[in-house]
Amino acid sequence: MQIARYWETIVNTLQDGLIVVDPGGRILFLNPAAEKLTGYSAADLVGNSCRTLNCTGCRIIGRGVAEKWCALYATGDVKAKRCLITNKDGRAVHVVKNGSVLRNESGHIIGAVETLTDMSEIVRQQQEIESLRKSCQLSDGFHGLVGESPAMQQVYELIDNVAQTEAPVLIQGQSGTGKELVARAIHEAGPRRDKPFIKVNCAALNENLLESELFGHVKGAYTGADRHRVGRFEAAHEGTIFLDEVGDIPPPIQIKLLRVLEEKEIERVGDHQPIGVNVRIVTATNRDLEALTAQGMFREDLFFRISVFPLQIPSLCERLEDIPLLVQHFIRHNVLKSGKNIVGVSAAAMAALTNYAWPGNVRELRSAIEYAFVLCKNATIESGHLPPKILQPHRPSEHWVARGNRTKLREREDLVRVLRQAAGNQSEAARILGVSRVTIWKRIKKYGIKTVEVREIV
Repeated sequence: MQIARYWETIVNTLQDGLIVVDPGGRILFLNPAAEKLTGYSAADLVGNSCRTLNCTGCRIIGRGVAEKWCALYATGDVKAKRCLITNKDGRAVHVVKNGSVLRNESGHIIGAVETLTDMSEIVRQQQEIESLRKSCQLSDGFHGLVGESPAMQQVYELIDNVAQTEAPVLIQGQSGTGKELVARAIHEAGPRRDKPFIKVNCAALNENLLESELFGHVKGAYTGADRHRVGRFEAAHEGTIFLDEVGDIPPPIQIKLLRVLEEKEIERVGDHQPIGVNVRIVTATNRDLEALTAQGMFREDLFFRISVFPLQIPSLCERLEDIPLLVQHFIRHNVLKSGKNIVGVSAAAMAALTNYAWPGNVRELRSAIEYAFVLCKNATIESGHLPPKILQPHRPSEHWVARGNRTKLREREDLVRVLRQAAGNQSEAARILGVSRVTIWKRIKKYGIKTVEVREIV
């Protein structure tokens, strides 16, 4: 064919590197693109072994001749194999290799041809993207939790400590405080981070649906069960299951949940075959489980099993100093979604945000910033862009007065008084105040209360 006369011109214009070797692996030819990619000239490589390039994708068997020594000869071709070669300067170069053996008219192998596609730029871009992703994660705070207040620093410390254990965690806090984010942070900071994180909202389903959701069911278990279904516990195997609104679980399901905790086994609805599961259990509620237990609405044995490590999340009014950070965090996220060039809030808007009681906590603040993005046409969010209720004069709630607006001195004095009343017993002090023991411990640490102060005679 006439085109055969021009083959050298054709291969020399290829953007991909091309190398021809004989059955023993000696290089017979390489095009200019291969010279550029490897850093070697044709004079450097022709006649030398292809092993000179130290390709990580080559599987050298190391015995015999011809097809017995190399995977390419053994299989006949190589398709899009990603690997590294070492160039003349000793630098690793990312390439994608394709190859095929060459045969003569009799079908005998006379060599092989390989093409090498330079992937260095693509790899560099991927690395930059990964670096940017990690940077964004860091800017989003502690595993997505935003805040630098002492209250949040204590939460981060507790998360770091409990994440390294298998202890069941009960996350307590008002609605909108970020309990799911805390649960996910516990998962991501622990050894199960690469395994599934499965969330179940226990308040969203009735008893029958919740049982099937948690434990799965077999075909024919009930009307409409036309196939087997894997439950959330099985899906979370070797990972973490997060049971949100655990206080709303019906009593019959509580019994089955207790069995999972004690025996590490589940039974699908309609089946009696136990299935072993290995999961880390994290629960959350905005209800007073201790009160529900006292009323007989929540099993006491289950309460003690899930609350090995109670973790109290502060309300937003307990960490007002975090509002500017949270505002900027939500602005960044809304800029990405909306494309608007909004960079911050005015002083008047920030004053309105910090003076509001935030009964909906961080979730309400996030919604307020989304609302402002709808109205704001400029680079700065003004007070008029905020939801009207934030700007209206309001009477602070009892919680706001008791926790958010109380001076640190007064709160410290009250805690010392209660501790004296409880003779230094933190559990008794927690009972008197209606909070968890962990909350008492954190506030003792926060205010630096010494044992000698508690023992003083009033």
